[in-house]
Amino acid sequence: MGNHQSTGLDISEKIWYSVYVVVTASHVEGGELYSPIEAAPLHVKLCVQIRERIMNKTLKEGEQLPSERELAEQFHVSRVVVREAMRVLAQEGLVKVQPGRGVFVSSNISKAMENLLDLGMRRGSARRWSHLLEVRDLLEPGIAAIAAERATKEDIAAMSEAIAAMDASSGDTDTYISGDDQFHLMLAKGTQNELVLNILEPILGLLHDQREGITRLPGVVEEGQYHHKRILNAIMSHDPESAREAMRDHLAQVRRLIAKTNPRSE
Repeated sequence: MGNHQSTGLDISEKIWYSVYVVVTASHVEGGELYSPIEAAPLHVKLCVQIRERIMNKTLKEGEQLPSERELAEQFHVSRVVVREAMRVLAQEGLVKVQPGRGVFVSSNISKAMENLLDLGMRRGSARRWSHLLEVRDLLEPGIAAIAAERATKEDIAAMSEAIAAMDASSGDTDTYISGDDQFHLMLAKGTQNELVLNILEPILGLLHDQREGITRLPGVVEEGQYHHKRILNAIMSHDPESAREAMRDHLAQVRRLIAKTNPRSE
C-alpha cells in the first residue's frame, strides 16, 4: 500500500472524501474541531491510512486486504496493532472480517458512510438538518444537469418507473418515499459517475424519517410529483439548465415543508 501519494481525484471523489473528512472531524470528543495534540495510538494511525484508501477508492468494494502478517510488515507494527485496527474498521462498517478467509472492504460503503454521517450529525450542531439539506442544494441541481446530458434510455425509463410508482402509491407513505428515493438515485446513476450515487445514497437514507413526516401533509405528494415530472421532462429533453432549475425549485419546496413541520430545523 506504500506511502501516500496524490490520487488525482476528480470533483465527485473530492466531494465524497470531503464529506468523509467533515464527518470524522465531528467525532472529536465534546464536538470540538480542535483538541490538545496527543500522540495517536498506532492502531488509530493505521485506521486513518486504510480509511483514506477506502474512501478515495484505492481499495475497491469487496477487495481483500493484505493478510495480518503482510500489513504488520508493511506498516512496521505488531500483528496486535493490525488486529485492533481491523476491529475498529469493522465496527465502522468499512471492512468485513471473514474467519479463515481474511478481511474484505465492505460491499456497501454507502451504508457505512450513512452510519458515519449519522454519528457525526448526532454529535454536530443544532442546525445539522439544515446543513444536510444544504448539501443536497449543492449537489442535486448539478446532478440533474449532468444527468440531462448523459442519461441513457434505460436510465430515463427507470426514472419514469419511479414516478409511476409514486403516482400509484395511493397514500402509502413508505411506497411513495421508496419511489422518491429511487427517482433521485436514478438521477444520480444517470450522471454515469458511480461516486455521485455513493455520495447521494447515504444522505437520502438519513433524511428518511424527516421526509416521512412531511409526506403525510395534505397536497405534498401532488406538489412533489409536479416537480419530479418537471425534472424528468428536462432530462428527456436533454436540457441541463432546465433540469438544474427544476431541481432547485423542488429542493426549495422540500425546505419550505421542513421549515413548516419543524421550524427548529432551520
